[in-house]
Amino acid sequence: MQAPTGSPQHNRRTLLKRGVALAALVPGGWVLSQQLLTVWRADLHTAVGERRGVRLADGNVLQLNTGTAVDVDMVRHRLKLIEGEIALSVNRAQPTDVDFGLGWVSIGQAHISLRRDADRCQISVLHGTVQVKPEQGMELALHQGDQLTLYNNGSGAMGRFDPYAPDWRDGVLSVRDQPLGRFLREVGRYRPGILRWEPALDALSVTGTFQLNDTDRILAELTTSLPVAVQARSRYWVTLVPRQGTPREA
Repeated sequence: MQAPTGSPQHNRRTLLKRGVALAALVPGGWVLSQQLLTVWRADLHTAVGERRGVRLADGNVLQLNTGTAVDVDMVRHRLKLIEGEIALSVNRAQPTDVDFGLGWVSIGQAHISLRRDADRCQISVLHGTVQVKPEQGMELALHQGDQLTLYNNGSGAMGRFDPYAPDWRDGVLSVRDQPLGRFLREVGRYRPGILRWEPALDALSVTGTFQLNDTDRILAELTTSLPVAVQARSRYWVTLVPRQGTPREA
């Protein structure tokens, strides 16, 4: 049965077709179109700036951060993180496996945060113990406080996760003495369009807790605490520059 015009299903299919058609016009369009198809067909997904919490059929709690797509297979207790970032709380003895592109993580009565970027995946254990099975390398156990970063080239790094990083689950971005460039890259994940800044601002430091539901306000708050100014061509093209009178990079 065909979905009626104007329905969410019809609109979604129309946008999907337009996205695929656009992808075909650019270099690498076939690869891009396949990625668009995969994301739009995902069982669960969020738009840029959107966050979503879901209680799965097995009682476990899944939270999706901005720009995230996940496939769910509750019959086999499996998830697939296609892109973006999730937090998963598993409260049952039955483990849940998550495919994150560079391997698998098996979670049994634990709470993790899992982020998939273009060149890496990052697994952080907020509570409990999990087993990670990388596509390249040996299986290993991660315990509370551990963070494993796996890169597309097969390398990896173990460390301790930033205790402020999971605050996105509560709709806030908390940082302490974070370089401004790194901070703005995070803010950019939550707003559509282009967010740029001059290299001279990279080394400035940011401390505070910011509400993710209003990134315009975040940028405005930066202008009151740092020597920066916001130049906006539109809502979707914003550049941060040194405030007038502040030395600029040559």
